[in-house]
Amino acid sequence: MPLDEPREDEFDGAFRETRIGTGELASVFAFALACLGYQWFGEGHWVPLLDSANLALHEAGHPVVGAFSTRAAVYGGTLFQLAFPCAAAWHFRQAGKAAGIAGCMVWLGENLMNIATYMADSRTQVLPLVGGGEHDWAEIFERWGVLALDVRIAGLTRGVGTIFAVGAVVWLYGRWRAGRE
Repeated sequence: MPLDEPREDEFDGAFRETRIGTGELASVFAFALACLGYQWFGEGHWVPLLDSANLALHEAGHPVVGAFSTRAAVYGGTLFQLAFPCAAAWHFRQAGKAAGIAGCMVWLGENLMNIATYMADSRTQVLPLVGGGEHDWAEIFERWGVLALDVRIAGLTRGVGTIFAVGAVVWLYGRWRAGRE
């Protein structure tokens, strides 16, 4: 078979033979429920351990992206926050671990909800900032000329994050059901 032709099972084949355990499904469901619960009902929309790690990734993104462009450094935090769950999902995809992919998609969704909280704070700026620096999203929205729409854009972003988190569980549940038939 030539190297440039994809095998029939190359994209989805890793999941065909892998049965998803009830424990895996329950774990991802519990993770999603915890993230959504903290986001919807928790004070400050902060998932304690997860968002502390996300904050570290966010802050690391600024100097890394800033090393290539000082103007783009403001985007680095959010880019890193979103890139890490995507990279982890890709790893699990390569390993054929559907529950790992679903967990990473919940993580990505939770990150989007966390970012939405930060976006919505652009004009009021009541959230504490690490190092007391500039508010990333206030600067970004000001550059884009949409600062007055911060809460609306945040609402859309929160909705997309919720769809990712819920969708990941629904996707995994479908795979779990298919493995039982």
